[in-house]
Amino acid sequence: MPESPYPMIPVSEAIDIILREVKSLSPVDAAFSDALGLVLAEDIFAAEPLPPFPASVVDGYALIAGDTGSRQIIGNQTAGYVADLQVKPGQAARVTTGAPIPSGADAVVMVEDTAERDDRLELTAPIASGDNIRQTGVDIAAGQRVLSAGTVLGPPEIGVLATIGHVTARVYPHPRIGVMSTGDELVPPEQTPKAGQIRDANRFALMGVIEQAGGIPVDLGIVPDRQGGLAQTIGRGLIEADALLTSGGVSMGQLDLVKPWLAEHGALFFGRVNTKPGKPATFGVLKGKPFFAMPGNPVSALVSFENFVRPALLKMAGHSNLHRPRRQVILSHKVRHSPARTEFQRAIITRQTDGSYTAVTTGTQASSRLLSMLGANALIILPHGQGDFSAGSVVEALILD
Repeated sequence: MPESPYPMIPVSEAIDIILREVKSLSPVDAAFSDALGLVLAEDIFAAEPLPPFPASVVDGYALIAGDTGSRQIIGNQTAGYVADLQVKPGQAARVTTGAPIPSGADAVVMVEDTAERDDRLELTAPIASGDNIRQTGVDIAAGQRVLSAGTVLGPPEIGVLATIGHVTARVYPHPRIGVMSTGDELVPPEQTPKAGQIRDANRFALMGVIEQAGGIPVDLGIVPDRQGGLAQTIGRGLIEADALLTSGGVSMGQLDLVKPWLAEHGALFFGRVNTKPGKPATFGVLKGKPFFAMPGNPVSALVSFENFVRPALLKMAGHSNLHRPRRQVILSHKVRHSPARTEFQRAIITRQTDGSYTAVTTGTQASSRLLSMLGANALIILPHGQGDFSAGSVVEALILD
């Protein structure tokens, strides 16, 4: 067997290299209504107070709290305009929720705490000054910072932008990731494979996890094991995408062309990682854009994406929280493991009544067996240097779902 020219590095070192080299994309201006899931690249300040006027929080009557006895009802104040009303001692005005408080009134009594007859109002419960009134700026003060740079814009944040009239926001865009599969043996899923051929699954699985992570997949198709086709497709990807992601062509065979091509035309930072699955995982930079080359086995490609590509994609999108959560789990059965490499086995973890978590693997863990990913909500991490793990052992798990 020829020896690989690429040194074997630990998983942690590979991730450190990637996050050192990958940069956030340049921020862009986006309509707030199109910014869901994006990360703010600026602090957002309110130009006006909210509410901009004292407003009623209930349907009821605006009045002077210090009055006693019955009150004469002088008119109606509903939401959306300001009525020409001034409440004086011995008077009250009908108000609806969200309506401005008429001049002179200092409290609102709920309808449920009153009795009205012949335009006269009687109170059936005590009332104090300020009751049921949202004062000017009580929710948001003028000049207040309402959102900070680095905030991920979810539905509440989009609502805040709408509330303060901030219709355009400076955000980090969704990264566009060009995805290609390499190999003469691959055919599209809709095609019947001939002898020696298989359908391409990796490209579609990888485009799916890219989209789940907030990226935009760019389908670059299947590339045959020839330098010309590889160069042409990579060239197109460099134009259309912010980063490139390949699967296949990174092992030690004569037709594994991706590593040597990247080493010749770009900067190759590593070509082997001490992990299972995913040992041939490769990372480089080509014309300023990250280049991830994943193994051809489908499970290797997906697990390598989780470890190496997903954190980089999140950094490109401006996120500060780049990694999946981890949890200590108890193995429900014996798990075989070679101590030579750190292994990421697919598993289903379950929370027990005592608050602990147990893990069951998804069966045979072969890198080619895509079924091992089905239903898996975690990857249990079996560190190198230790052999088989017995039932009841506590290991760390990377939470996928």
